[in-house]
Amino acid sequence: MTGSKPTVSVIIPAYNCETYITETINSVLGQTFKDLELIVIDDGSTDRTREIVASYGAPVYLLTQNNAGVCAVRNRGIREAAGRYICLMDHDDYWLPDKLALQLEEMSKQPEAGLVYSSFTWWSPDEKGVFPDPDSYGAASDPAGIDEEFSGWIYHLLLLDCWVLTSAALIRAEVFDKCGVFDESLPYSEDWDLWLRISRDYPFVKLRKPLTLYRQHPQQGNLVTRSIDYRTELLSNAVAKWGLCSRDGRCITRRQFRQNIARYHMAFGIKHLASGNLNLANRSFLKSWLTSPVKLKSLVYIPAGLLGWRPKW
Repeated sequence: MTGSKPTVSVIIPAYNCETYITETINSVLGQTFKDLELIVIDDGSTDRTREIVASYGAPVYLLTQNNAGVCAVRNRGIREAAGRYICLMDHDDYWLPDKLALQLEEMSKQPEAGLVYSSFTWWSPDEKGVFPDPDSYGAASDPAGIDEEFSGWIYHLLLLDCWVLTSAALIRAEVFDKCGVFDESLPYSEDWDLWLRISRDYPFVKLRKPLTLYRQHPQQGNLVTRSIDYRTELLSNAVAKWGLCSRDGRCITRRQFRQNIARYHMAFGIKHLASGNLNLANRSFLKSWLTSPVKLKSLVYIPAGLLGWRPKW
């Protein structure tokens, strides 16, 4: 994208995000580390997103396409990127100013690492829908250094939860050559799928300091009620392929894994019970109990739902 190769390529998939995109772009351009290219790919927006991004001119490379979904956009960005490192930022999140500088410093210390990520802060609005000023975050009292528990070979930990927020990660570009890119057939948990694959070949590094604000709003993809429980499918397929252990020998137990899958089945059922889909909800509660029979709570939801009870979601 540039005459000389930048150190970092930042890729932002953008779709109907006129409300948030200015803050997101400004947080990238406001980084203390400056050797970067910022590529924004508009995925067929119908609001003012394109106009806002174009108004930045040369600091931002705007690419446009018909709507194809976030995975296709990210993969296009990875192909277009010229940097040695790649960041994949969501169009509504925000970086604190030293995010890239601190991650690159750690990358230089640990050349075997494929990915450096950080803690993040849940960025929620007040009762009037107003988000706190980003400058109110990033206090000097925030923890520094490396979170050793969630660093190194963490495949086994990723079988329990998706600990890596996409916007909070810095990835070596060559990682995608070895591990592949986003699976465009997945409408959900596509980032988790990628982290699992990368964690089989590369150690991760986690910075304790929260460097990304993770914006919370009703349009987020993880709030959509889906007909398929992609989390349990993804994790079950991973264990069938790679087992329960990381390359350094650290493992979770079969019992831990089954209890975790049961928890996800139950959460999926509760979400569908809240939306009134009793058949799918009850199947999920039954799967939860069959996966971990000692957990009887999942069975209680079946008669409760049939009697008309609905959880608040």
